[in-house]
Amino acid sequence: MGCWRVPGPVLALLLLLCPPPSPACPAACRCSPREVDCSERGLREVPWSLSTNTSTLWLGYNFITVLRPRSFPPLPGLRLLSLVHNRLELIHSQALLGLGALQELDLSHNHLSVLTPETFVPLTSLATLNLGSNRLGELEPGVPGALPQLQALLLQDNPWVCSCSILPLWRWLSHNREKVREKSLLLCRLPEQLNKYPIMAFGDESFRQCQETSLSPQHYITFFVIGPFSFIASIFFCTFLGSLVVFYHSLRRESHCWRRP
Repeated sequence: MGCWRVPGPVLALLLLLCPPPSPACPAACRCSPREVDCSERGLREVPWSLSTNTSTLWLGYNFITVLRPRSFPPLPGLRLLSLVHNRLELIHSQALLGLGALQELDLSHNHLSVLTPETFVPLTSLATLNLGSNRLGELEPGVPGALPQLQALLLQDNPWVCSCSILPLWRWLSHNREKVREKSLLLCRLPEQLNKYPIMAFGDESFRQCQETSLSPQHYITFFVIGPFSFIASIFFCTFLGSLVVFYHSLRRESHCWRRP
C-alpha cells in the first residue's frame, strides 16, 4: 500500500495558514495580542513565560519587592511596562537588560529610596519615567541623565530632603523644566522649616552657602599634600620641646647637687 504524499506547494501553503503556536500565556495573567495583564494577581516576581512580541505589560498591584538581575525575559518589542502599587524596594543595576525598546516605565507608588544611573542605561528609548509616590529623599541627576530620549519625568509625592545634597538634582530640574511633570507637587519634606516648600521655587541664592562651602579638587590636593607634612612637623616640634624640658630638669638637678654642703 503506497504512502500518500502532500505536494510541496500545498505543504508550504498549509504552513503559512497555520503558523506555529505562540508561547502560552502565564497562568496568572490575561493575554491578548501583544498585551499581557498580570495586575492584582499576588505575584512576587515577574513571570518568565512571556511572548517575545509583547508590547504592553501590566504588573501593577502585586507584591514584587526586588527586581534582580535580568528579571525580565528578552522582550525586544516591549513599549510599556507598569509596576505601580507593588512593594519595590530595590532595582538591581542589571534588572532591566533586554528592554531597549521600552518607551514608558511606571514605577510609582512603591518603596524605592535609592536609584542608580546604571539601572536605566539599557533604556535607550525611554520617553516617560514615573517615580512618583516613592520614598526618594534625593536622586542622582545621572538617573534622568542616563535616558537620552527622556521627555517626561514625574517625581511628585516623595519625601525630598532639601539640603545641599539636593543641589545637583535642582540644577538638572532647572535646566530641564519642560521635562518635569507635576512641578507643583514636587515638595520638600525636610528640614521641617521647609516642609511643603516647592523645590522648583528655589533660586541660585538659596544654595549660595552650599556653593561657598564646597571644595574644589585643588583644595583636596592641597590638604593631602600639606596634611602629612604638618603632622610630621608637629611630631618633631613636640619631640624638641620634650627634649628641652628634660634638659632643663637635668640642669636643675645638677646645680642642686653642686650647692649641697
